[in-house]
Amino acid sequence: MTDNSLTHDISAARNGPARRYTTWIPTVVNSALYRSTLGVLVASPRSRFILLASVPLIWMIMLHVGPIYQMAKISFLSSYPIQQGRDVSYTLANYALYFTPLIRSFIYAAGATFVTLIIVYPVAYYVAKVVRPQKRSKALLLLLVPFWAGELIRTFSIIMLLANRGAVNYLLREIGWIDRPIPVLYTWFSLGFGLVYLVSLYMLLPLYSAIDKIPNHLLDAASDLGAGPWTRFRRIVLPLSRDGVVSGCSLVFLTCIGVFATPMLLGGPTTVLFPETISGFFHGASDKWPVGAAFSIIMLVTALTTAGIFMRIVGGKATRLM
Repeated sequence: MTDNSLTHDISAARNGPARRYTTWIPTVVNSALYRSTLGVLVASPRSRFILLASVPLIWMIMLHVGPIYQMAKISFLSSYPIQQGRDVSYTLANYALYFTPLIRSFIYAAGATFVTLIIVYPVAYYVAKVVRPQKRSKALLLLLVPFWAGELIRTFSIIMLLANRGAVNYLLREIGWIDRPIPVLYTWFSLGFGLVYLVSLYMLLPLYSAIDKIPNHLLDAASDLGAGPWTRFRRIVLPLSRDGVVSGCSLVFLTCIGVFATPMLLGGPTTVLFPETISGFFHGASDKWPVGAAFSIIMLVTALTTAGIFMRIVGGKATRLM
């Protein structure tokens, strides 16, 4: 074999096999229109990166950054919509905060997050480590089936469950534990129960993913060395599933802090949360829109700050949302 042929073979191996197209693709790629338009954009790695990055950037700017910026801008206006012929005036008076609904929202969100973690963690561990690998997909499917229904359908199912003539009161009355219905609907209990039920999926999937990645031989080795179930959980399972705990708690907390339909349907006059307060300003007179926008920015900033502090303290620098 000559040096030229060897060089040719090495170059061909590095460049890979020649591109092979089928059907209509060669016609499109070789056309003058393609070469003068999209072909120019994908000619270099830099242009391909810009083309691929532009789609998510446009998505983020138009559907996330843009609306938040507009909301923040409205929050500093003295009135909105701006009437023609009137000067635009800015004020900080819209940020005079109602602390009670905001604090109540944080308390409910934190409580629902903690209760969801306590309830869902054993379920995730059972599916990830006890159920045989061949049946784990079926077990997950059974757990996910209720979440195929919409939020309103699941909320109304809770109403039928906890109503005075619902399934819970009917069962307690039939077994003789009560003589009259227990009024649990439109209370703090019904609201907390509804929040935990509605957001448990956001806790289950990150926990299952984290626990499933824990090598079984670590648990077997700890058991052989005399570690009991609680010691194995405290020293091995819990530390190695920390990313799942942080991710699940963050997702559940951020979902609970901004939930709207569930408090409206399951809560009462003593369980008004901050999103309900915000909606009242947007559903009322238009001159209250800046106040609602200011409260929305306050809720967004405080919720993200709280979740970020929690992730930094509990999860550390390497923690990421799963």
